[in-house]
Amino acid sequence: MNHSISNLSSSSSSSSSSSLWFNYTCTIFSFIFFTFTFSFSLFSLSIFILRLKLWCKCSTCQSFLTSSWSKDFNNLCDWYTHLLSKSPTGTIHIHILGNIITADPKNVEHILKTKFENYPKGKPFSILLGDLLGKGIFNVDGDSWKFQRKMASLELGSVSIRMHAFNIVKSEIQTRLIPLLNSVSGQVLDLQDVFRRFSFDNICKFSFGFDPCCLELSLPMPASEFAEAFDLASKLSAQRGLSSSSLIWKVKRVLNLGSEKELKSAIKMVDQFAQRMINQRRELGFSDKSDILSRFMATMIDDDQYLRDIVVSFLLAGRDTVASGLTSFFWLLSQNPKVEFAIRDELEKVTAGISPSDDQDFVMFDQMREMHYLHAALCESLRLFPPVQLDSKFAQHDDVLPDFTFVRKGTRVTYHPYAMGRMERVWGSDCLEFKPERWLKNARYVPENPYKYPVFQAGLRVCLGKEMALVEMKCVVLAIIKRFNIQVADPNQAPTFAPGLTATVRGGLPVLVQRREA
Repeated sequence: MNHSISNLSSSSSSSSSSSLWFNYTCTIFSFIFFTFTFSFSLFSLSIFILRLKLWCKCSTCQSFLTSSWSKDFNNLCDWYTHLLSKSPTGTIHIHILGNIITADPKNVEHILKTKFENYPKGKPFSILLGDLLGKGIFNVDGDSWKFQRKMASLELGSVSIRMHAFNIVKSEIQTRLIPLLNSVSGQVLDLQDVFRRFSFDNICKFSFGFDPCCLELSLPMPASEFAEAFDLASKLSAQRGLSSSSLIWKVKRVLNLGSEKELKSAIKMVDQFAQRMINQRRELGFSDKSDILSRFMATMIDDDQYLRDIVVSFLLAGRDTVASGLTSFFWLLSQNPKVEFAIRDELEKVTAGISPSDDQDFVMFDQMREMHYLHAALCESLRLFPPVQLDSKFAQHDDVLPDFTFVRKGTRVTYHPYAMGRMERVWGSDCLEFKPERWLKNARYVPENPYKYPVFQAGLRVCLGKEMALVEMKCVVLAIIKRFNIQVADPNQAPTFAPGLTATVRGGLPVLVQRREA
């Protein structure tokens, strides 16, 4: 028995020694591993900082870093416009951002058409917006983009889906927008907020078959939890792109701090809402539904994350862009009453002799096609205030732009529709004037070169929802100016834009609404 105890003690001692040796080895290995990881991280950070050229002392980079540009300009896009107008080539280079920005139509055509394959969205852009957009059509390249593009083209190109969209807009105008404006006649309200609610109701009905009821007479605050979360996620995602280094927001994301913590929470709410909509569609059936989610599910797409990414992309495209375009249009209209008079005159001519009973006093799709001046006025408004002020790509390989600007592989290349609309070399000496007549020839609308006017992009990535967006805007404009006088509280105050993926006016657009005499 003593022999057994001795063996047991010896075995225990041996096991303890092995355990100590194992723990010691693990400690040494962990120390070496973390030392190597830390050293490698410092090395990578050094290389990253060196590539950013944060030491650049040029006046442009220093102005960006110190925000000294804000002393003379209300908006970053106006400062870029100033720099581009002063550049002999219409192209500038923000060294610290590794960003080449251009307002030259030939460069735009080169990027969006001639060398399309060399200028994808790129991995940096996909990472920047990946948490919000996932692998949706606006955030992918290659085969995934081609597949989604083909699917979206088939759906949005059909007559049935366009009429479905038109009927949704028509219903929202008749049952909510007009009654709301009637109820506040003689009062001041934020027209931008109204348009954001209006477009959010429409795009949710169109995308999910769900009505968030944001544009109720009571104007609930917030419009909806989902709308608030979606807005916050869009805003914070865009703010990532304003950082002089992506390392800043990436560290904050890892540590779950500040804006990245807020973004994570907002996206979680967006995800939960999207999942509810997908589950609901499966329970209720989708074969006889017309919304985008149902139509994509009917094509045998059964990946919930993929469906979520597709629909969130539609929400982003259909909500903020329309609201932004309408807000800018009515601000411009307040400064140009002659344009408003001309639209009303055209409306009366087109609808003359048509009985109100034909469609309850609502301008129909075919009638809007005859309104060339209205179409020209909207295009002119979008020229000066494009909802998406700039768009970036990343060069796959070294290249030379038509203006002889050298583009190194991996460089961010940005074309700037907002600045292009204000370039005298592009639009002439009257480029800053709101002049719908520039789009008309013999009183008929004549389109411009899309690379001179890339408001809806151009080339292979041209916006598929362009026509539906313009129809929605026309419906709203006609419904309002036919029944109401809209007076902007301070029409001489130039818009100041809040950070975001689309142009949103900081502080909204306060207007006085007055019902017109019949």
